[in-house]
Amino acid sequence: MYNKLQYISQGNTIERQLYNIHEALDNGCDWIQMRFKNQSEKNCFALAEAVKFLCEEYLANFIVNDNVHLAQQIAADGVHLGLTDTRIEEARAILGNTKIIGGTANTFEDIQNHIKNGCDYIGLGPLRFTDTKEKLSPILGFEGYYEIIQKLKTHKLKIPIYAIGGITKEDIEPLMEIGIHGVAVSGIITRSDQKERLIQQLNEKLYANVVI
Repeated sequence: MYNKLQYISQGNTIERQLYNIHEALDNGCDWIQMRFKNQSEKNCFALAEAVKFLCEEYLANFIVNDNVHLAQQIAADGVHLGLTDTRIEEARAILGNTKIIGGTANTFEDIQNHIKNGCDYIGLGPLRFTDTKEKLSPILGFEGYYEIIQKLKTHKLKIPIYAIGGITKEDIEPLMEIGIHGVAVSGIITRSDQKERLIQQLNEKLYANVVI
């Protein structure tokens, strides 16, 4: 089963991205989603190559945000696709069956479509407002997550759901009670000056009720 904590990378330069990713890995995060928007192909490739090397060193999963061809080029572990990015089935045709394909969702119908098209996990959100992402989808809040998870149960649909969007440490327990698989976070880790302690606390909450 997939790790429960994803770090979505931040930084406007290759150097800043690498610093933030290295910090997350070094302090116990073992799933990186590389998000490097509005950059040249050359810069994206250079960063992805370096991140792949780092993730291999730390035995961490490495997912590329949006860019299916880059994920294929550098043999990343997979790709995460937004609602307006490449379609899941197209990505699957390019990457093959062994790669992880995640999809962003905002509604139950989004998740239904993603499952039908062969998605491996869902990034469902946003929980609340976040300035990390432009063009934010309608905010779900805890009630929105609860309603969607209940619909999934009613329809007997199973897929790992990651909560995303402005998530704090205090949100983990209520989200897990609702039935979320994990969380994808960005700013909370990037901005923390006690990353090791924070990541340890996040993981403790995420894995609290897991039977090993």
